[in-house]
Amino acid sequence: MKPEPIHDAVVIGGSFAGLSAALQLARARRRIAVVDSGLRRNRFAATSHGFLGQDGRAPAAIVAEAKAQLLAYPSVRWLDATATSAERLEDGFAVCIDAGTATLRAQRLVLASGIVDELPPLEGLAERWGRSVFHCPYCHGYELDNGRIGVLAAGPLSMHHALMLPDWGCVTLFLNDSFEPDAAQRVELARRGVAIERARVARLTDTATVELQDGRRFVMDGLFTLCRTRMASPLAMQLGCAFDEGPLGPFIRRNELLETTAPGVFACGDAARMFGNVAIAVGDGAMVGASAHRSMLDDATASGSARHP
Repeated sequence: MKPEPIHDAVVIGGSFAGLSAALQLARARRRIAVVDSGLRRNRFAATSHGFLGQDGRAPAAIVAEAKAQLLAYPSVRWLDATATSAERLEDGFAVCIDAGTATLRAQRLVLASGIVDELPPLEGLAERWGRSVFHCPYCHGYELDNGRIGVLAAGPLSMHHALMLPDWGCVTLFLNDSFEPDAAQRVELARRGVAIERARVARLTDTATVELQDGRRFVMDGLFTLCRTRMASPLAMQLGCAFDEGPLGPFIRRNELLETTAPGVFACGDAARMFGNVAIAVGDGAMVGASAHRSMLDDATASGSARHP
């Protein structure tokens, strides 16, 4: 059997950050492989907003076009698969895909594997996620057209949503027994014109109607809530990367060169940032791709060897 070639880099994740990192490496004429499971975080949203030049397009269409442009570079290999494990070797890394059906070898790894939103266990919420229930006002607030906006509180951090969203519509904060604003917070909410509902939420119906346990119904045009997040892939933990704890979940720690605490492993996108959106993910990926390439140059300089043709 022909041995697996050693890639310059394997990129784990083919969404916005991973595609952007891969493009920088491809343009540096590096041999790369992209492993993508196809589970983008924003796959539930019909349109993407706030990304310069792509405002209002379907996320799937943006990714499909970016993938086609990336694959025009002959040094790129694409695998529709799931990276299930990774380990460090003496001469780089080995990545196992689809539970052992194949193994990829690489000198560098780029983790762009994203995160998973852990949705609140509220009846009717999951099927509306990304359609009429959102987490990012900048991504979805404008399209609510100064309408009726609900904030489903998930804890004290929901104050940020409640105080921001009046710029996009008329806001009602549903506390849902998650926290109680103090006196100063109540003054701020009143100043911003935010109504407060303390009764517990029973379910969501219709487009974004909030039904309370006391029987009252609030017809909303859209809702916003915060979710805890977790890593979508176990690879960072397997490789010994350190994590920092953000207000909503962990993210991979990086240095000023965007390298993780595991040498030779870089990370980008939502897995490596506290907050983000499509535009930020693309910029972050571009920086990581360039940084990973630069680290290869440093290796070549140290060893006195030239890159393969």
